[in-house]
Amino acid sequence: MTKELKIGLVAMLLPAAFLLSTPALSAEPDATRFQLERSGDHFIRLDKQTGAMSICQDQSGNLVCRMAADERTAYDDELDRLSDRVTKLEKTVAANKGSSLPDDAEIDRTLGIMQKFMRGFMGMAKEFQNEQPDVKPQPQPQKT
Repeated sequence: MTKELKIGLVAMLLPAAFLLSTPALSAEPDATRFQLERSGDHFIRLDKQTGAMSICQDQSGNLVCRMAADERTAYDDELDRLSDRVTKLEKTVAANKGSSLPDDAEIDRTLGIMQKFMRGFMGMAKEFQNEQPDVKPQPQPQKT
């Protein structure tokens, strides 16, 4: 192996080894991201990054959280909006008979254009080759 190849191989493998050795670090949750506050018999969990609030209850020793009422309404509204969008898209696809592929006439026209382009390009390349004079290369002067 050449020295350059060894250096390139090390340059690629070193960062990969580092990234593969640290998946546990990236998977750790941020301990300061959430804030819990007791409110009666349940807890309110605030996500400090997004501002989302959840209502949590202790069930058999586990803290179980669900979205707050305002977030649930926004979530349901977004689901309804996306459902309407999917319905419109399905209707559009059905109106296009499920396919937006070109017909045979469009394909033939496109192939004709491409053939004409390639023939013109190849003709120019041949002309360029024929125009090259047979010039012998000049010897390069000694630089030593």
